[in-house]
Amino acid sequence: MDRLIASVLMLVASIAAAGDSPEFCGSHSKNMVADEWNLPETFSFGEKNTAKGCVDVSTASNVAWGVRLNSVMYPSPSVAAGKVFVGGGDLSKGTLNCLDARSGEVLWQYRDPYRQFPKEIEKGRKFMIGHITRNLGIVSTAAVEDDCVYFVNHRCEVLCLDAASGKRVWSFDLWDYGIRPADACNGSPLIDGDLLYVCTSNGTDRDAQVAYYDARPTPAPNAPSLISLDKRTGHLVAADDARQIGPNIMHGQWSTPSLGIARGRKLVFFGGGDGYCYAFDAATLKTVWRFDCVPAEYKPTGDLKWAACYSLGDKRLKQSLNKKDKSSYVGTSEILASPVFYKERIYVPIGRDPEHGRGRGALWCLDAATGSKVWGYKGLDRTLSTVSIADGLLYVADIAGRVHCLDAETGKVYWVHETGEVLWSSTLVADGKVYLPTTKHFWVLAAGKELKVLNSIRVGAPVYSSVVAANGALYFSAFNGWLYALRKNPKH
Repeated sequence: MDRLIASVLMLVASIAAAGDSPEFCGSHSKNMVADEWNLPETFSFGEKNTAKGCVDVSTASNVAWGVRLNSVMYPSPSVAAGKVFVGGGDLSKGTLNCLDARSGEVLWQYRDPYRQFPKEIEKGRKFMIGHITRNLGIVSTAAVEDDCVYFVNHRCEVLCLDAASGKRVWSFDLWDYGIRPADACNGSPLIDGDLLYVCTSNGTDRDAQVAYYDARPTPAPNAPSLISLDKRTGHLVAADDARQIGPNIMHGQWSTPSLGIARGRKLVFFGGGDGYCYAFDAATLKTVWRFDCVPAEYKPTGDLKWAACYSLGDKRLKQSLNKKDKSSYVGTSEILASPVFYKERIYVPIGRDPEHGRGRGALWCLDAATGSKVWGYKGLDRTLSTVSIADGLLYVADIAGRVHCLDAETGKVYWVHETGEVLWSSTLVADGKVYLPTTKHFWVLAAGKELKVLNSIRVGAPVYSSVVAANGALYFSAFNGWLYALRKNPKH
């Protein structure tokens, strides 16, 4: 009888915790929160079988499986219909991998060679995407719906694949459309109805390995930053009308759009490479409002132009003003995080590539219908992390290694935790815990108004992706090409 009761309880637990995470951040709001429970707060990898590229789970703790898929892996996984989808790459090809969510068995793999992008935009002006993409592979987090998987590949194409077989259904070539990305093709699609929203990654190259202020103009200043496609055919439906973004892009565009209904109107929210947060009409992509997220005191004064000011804020530039790499450095930043829609408000921080170094950041709470400021917080560093909001509390990480807990209504600070490590990932709140991997450790904090560290586990490789909670398990990918599934007592 006891065994029967235990079996019933385990079945109820698995049903109660069941929930997919089919897109970046798990939902259209892009709030990094999952309605999951009974998740582990500690784990150990045990021994790895390097020949087979898998974890020996008999020697591990709270690890359901671990497999090596690629040479490098940057994006977060998506979990839908019993499958896990995650991109990556090696020196010859970019990949999208499809695995069985329970066993970690690879079901299929999409592989394509790297595209031969031009090495120069114009004579003497380098174009870096062809070089950098080979070090990144596919960085887009896939969106999965109705037996199809959508993502932006390393070749500057939006792809739709059959989720069961990996066969191509359609493609939309962003490069042929006139997009000129910086560094990589970053867009993680958002699906709503028949529409697929994609950040185009249009940008400009600002080469840090030069001795002068890198103030080169955008190669495609009139190209859109956000488009919508028909998810069934891949045909273009709309492109944003915010043509002021292009000439004012600071570097690239990495923000994944979010979606919500504000005062009865469906809007798409987008963090622009010009430092503005935008709200577009969901059907037409016409601008409804925009908000300048870069505080006035962060902007250049005198004869220093904005592009030069941005370049001088990169610690790698030979003449950088940010050589000390301190949080006190003040300069311009763009938006890399996704704007989070929560209770008809938008929460969006500014930041830069962590390779550029530290510096002052800012986090804004805006009225989602009008774009008017509700409150602002300037006590964080630059960040590329999307916020998590649960039970009235907001959690956000910055690249200096700090985790901030604020009151989502007022912006009041409850605590700041110093990890002492570089942070690329976003916080995930689930099961009363805050999960956050860094370049060294996997941190687990207690969610709440009081700071409590539950655990810090050495991963053995940097983690640039965020953790995903789905169907009673945690999934995350490491930079060295390993994908892990964590589950409490998986052997029972």
